[in-house]
Amino acid sequence: MALLRQLAGRALATTFAAAALVAGAHAQIMIGQTAGHTGAVASSVNEATQGAKMYFDIVNASGGVNGQKITLVVMDDQFDPKLAAANAKKLIDQGVLALFLTRGTPHTQAIMPLLTEYKIPLVAPSTGAMVLHKPVHPWLFNVRATYQREAERAIEHLSLIGVQRIAILQVDDSFGDDAVQGALAGLAKTNKTAVAHEKYDRTKPDFGPIMPKLLASQPQAVIFIGSGSAVVQGMKAVRATGSTAQLVTLSNNASAGFIKDLGDVGRGVIVSQVFPYERSMAKPVIKEAAEAASHAKVELTPSTVEGYVSAKVLVEGLKKAGKQPTRQSLRAALESLSHIDLGGIEMGYGPNDHTGLDYVDLAIVDQSGKFRR
Repeated sequence: MALLRQLAGRALATTFAAAALVAGAHAQIMIGQTAGHTGAVASSVNEATQGAKMYFDIVNASGGVNGQKITLVVMDDQFDPKLAAANAKKLIDQGVLALFLTRGTPHTQAIMPLLTEYKIPLVAPSTGAMVLHKPVHPWLFNVRATYQREAERAIEHLSLIGVQRIAILQVDDSFGDDAVQGALAGLAKTNKTAVAHEKYDRTKPDFGPIMPKLLASQPQAVIFIGSGSAVVQGMKAVRATGSTAQLVTLSNNASAGFIKDLGDVGRGVIVSQVFPYERSMAKPVIKEAAEAASHAKVELTPSTVEGYVSAKVLVEGLKKAGKQPTRQSLRAALESLSHIDLGGIEMGYGPNDHTGLDYVDLAIVDQSGKFRR
């Protein structure tokens, strides 16, 4: 396990997967993850995975779940939906009990048919797409709030501080089309319309031709609905024009790596959050995560917290799934968790409710490159 804690960046996905596969031969509970450990969202994916791993290590060190230790089998899908589906099928064939902490809306959508076909739970997809919430998918269990609520909350905040002219820049895919509905709802609630609304290609973003149209009406704020490096490029492109508009994005970019990539452009950027503040030690779950992060010698970030909390939810299900858990018994166990106290935050599931948390807040990047609320 010490080796795993030393892994970082691109090396994490490949080496971690190999180590997990070897360990999986002896593990009694294998959990599978496919996510973009390299590519546009690598920073937040790796931080979330580290957070989950921290909690699994704590559980394993105390004897595991019902005497069985957990092994996380990780595969890198390079943030490619087709590869995400292929990886998920490989993990299912290897016998994982559940899929866990996938990343991306189109990526998770590509996996969803496999959940039904192979009757396997997916717990805590790291996406807030409404399509994962409504209608309720019998094998998918969300933990985080929806992107629509995040975007709506961001617009409401901008209106409260007197911002009138708001522009929207979204990725042209199912994630962008979903999340933008929240932004449009927020605008409607505050009797506004977007002064500009542009889209960019997910695979080959080119912001040069977009900026003149996006900024022609001199927006006071631009909300970016997209992921990782593309949003970084877009924000830098806005600043390169001389615009001082407030820059806003969603929680899928709430990682230390995202701030680092932004550099000087990061100061003052607003990023929505779907978990409690990582420095709010009054909440037991954050205190736990901070102690685990200190032990693992990693920084506690919003993405790390997401992974840690998501792992707690999965383990609560495993505890009730029986001494010899099956995919079906895990699903039934999760649906029976009508109330889960995760340590200062509460949630629950039921047969007709797989939503999870509804927590949404906002943070701003300060002068030192940290999220502040």
